[in-house]
Amino acid sequence: MKKVATRFAPSPTGPLHIGGVRTALFNWLYSKNKNGSFYLRIEDTDKERSKNEYKEQIIKSLKWIGIENDGNEYIQSKKIEDHIKVANELLKNGHAYKCYCSSKEIEEQKLRAKQKKIPYIYDRKWRDKNEAEAPKDTKPTIRFKSKIDGTSILKDLVQGDIEIENNTIEDFIILRNDGSPTYNLSASVDDHQMNITHIIRGDDHKINTFKQMQIYLAMKWELPFFAHIPLIHTIEGKKLSKRDKASTLDDYSKIGIMPDALRNYLLRLGWSYKDKEIFTLDESIKHFNLEGIGKSPSKLDMSRILSINEHYIKNMDETYLFDQFIEYCKLFKNEIKSDKKDKIKRSLTFLKNKAKTLEDIFNNGQYIMVDEINFNQDDIKLIDDEAKKVISDFCAQFEKVDTLSKEVLEPIVNGVIKSNDTNFKGVGQPLRIGLTGSKFGPGIYDIIISLGKEEVTKRLTSKKLS
Repeated sequence: MKKVATRFAPSPTGPLHIGGVRTALFNWLYSKNKNGSFYLRIEDTDKERSKNEYKEQIIKSLKWIGIENDGNEYIQSKKIEDHIKVANELLKNGHAYKCYCSSKEIEEQKLRAKQKKIPYIYDRKWRDKNEAEAPKDTKPTIRFKSKIDGTSILKDLVQGDIEIENNTIEDFIILRNDGSPTYNLSASVDDHQMNITHIIRGDDHKINTFKQMQIYLAMKWELPFFAHIPLIHTIEGKKLSKRDKASTLDDYSKIGIMPDALRNYLLRLGWSYKDKEIFTLDESIKHFNLEGIGKSPSKLDMSRILSINEHYIKNMDETYLFDQFIEYCKLFKNEIKSDKKDKIKRSLTFLKNKAKTLEDIFNNGQYIMVDEINFNQDDIKLIDDEAKKVISDFCAQFEKVDTLSKEVLEPIVNGVIKSNDTNFKGVGQPLRIGLTGSKFGPGIYDIIISLGKEEVTKRLTSKKLS
């Protein structure tokens, strides 16, 4: 049996879509599960819309989520001569023909079909015509001679057997009148030349599969296996498009969703294994199979993504979490000063509490990262004479301590509560505002310990509080 080979074949005409990432993931996992190869093919034959920046974004996005292709990227535009050669072979073998219909004629046929409210299918005008009748000033397209009689069956590894009437597949163009190949021809030739054994893609490609199967059969090539996975929908049940918010990986990395968490979410989006929810990378490869893919569309659920990300933040090794956080800040926020990094690292245990994203950790730790506190204007108004006395009493006791721990700080806070005839909030709130600029934030003991004695004293004796 042939070594399993899968591919992911995006067009660099826009940023990589989240649905494309899941397709790439399923192909990659299937090939790794079978000890096979996974290839990345850049389908860049749309010269006007293809851009190098999108190609780079696709490659970067896949690497970010942990998908590494085998070998170099396969660039489709470099193989056009091979595609044209196959078109000419099909022409020579009677499986294709020259069509001299003008674009005006085609438009008229489409208009008539629209008026009759029936799908447009080319009327096969030049299928059996003699080329001697061809107009002299028209450059022909080359059309594939599709089967007219009977039915074709696609043995789909996800959807099961799919049967269609052959006469519903038009004689599709394989070479345009400028001599350039079309998608179905190029994809078929590339898949054959790359020895692709399994084509796993969205179920919006089913009609293309029937066309490509006919090219394979006409060329007497061995058919690959096909698996069509249901599309991803929005939470409202509409097909997810590139225009939707949170449709590209950049949308997720910007808010601090981690690659491992998003990969875990996409794995479970339309695929299941027993009742397992969280998968390590090795477990994903070990358990992935096509049988676990469902037949219905999946809904992209942001709350579920945040929940899985929170799970990863809480359970991952803190050194690894810290490295991810520093990288995130470098890319999307401000690079953290080296003298603040140690304080952040020591404080991660509580900064990650209730954090669903790396952005939440960034917001929770802002008070550590800044040199100058920005006070919330409503909260600073709460620093009245009573609050100032609480801060002053605390500072008087605080300067006597050498080490900082909850055990050392608790008696001081309790003493201030007693001497000011207040409660924990009456002490905690003024201190929190003085140290962070806001009445909201981590626990007061965590804040004090994370800042250190010198910084706490500096902030609480600031002129802005007097």
